[in-house]
Amino acid sequence: MSETPRATLYSGGAIGSEAAFGVAAEASGLDEVTFCFAGHEPTRQRGLRMLSAEDLALRDVSVQYVSKLMGRSYPSHTDEGNFKALIQSICWQVISGQEVFVVGEILPDLTVRGGTGWGAEFAKLCDKPLYVFDQQRLGWFRWEPSRWNPVRNPVVSKARFTGTGTRSLTEAGAQAISELFSRSFR
Repeated sequence: MSETPRATLYSGGAIGSEAAFGVAAEASGLDEVTFCFAGHEPTRQRGLRMLSAEDLALRDVSVQYVSKLMGRSYPSHTDEGNFKALIQSICWQVISGQEVFVVGEILPDLTVRGGTGWGAEFAKLCDKPLYVFDQQRLGWFRWEPSRWNPVRNPVVSKARFTGTGTRSLTEAGAQAISELFSRSFR
């Protein structure tokens, strides 16, 4: 990574994986952009980028589309506005990075568990290099067309990258993030 200009992490700054990515980025001397929107309080405040209603509209996506694509149901209509803003902010995170790193769990249907799954699925749709550390299998996987392939010791190879994942970060997941940064930013 020595030939690449100073790297920037794009994230949502939420508790768990995103906060761990932010802490590691700061400790590594990287820039950080934390996307946020009205009504959402991220754990990380460093590099805060408040998305306006106009910004969110630029990444418009319907909750029904995401539900159908992911094969699961998402919040009821009363919560839909805030959830829609969340999935729009995830779109900003993924679009901003040149590659995407996720901590979570890969499900049998090849999606990733929880809201984190939308970030991974959107990265697939955008044809971004996508890596997931599966906290159940204790290993990294890279998305290849139509399947997840195990990968040993991935590194951040782009100047702009996205770090996201589960709020339920395990010790193994935290260690995977720490080691990713150690390998990538010596």
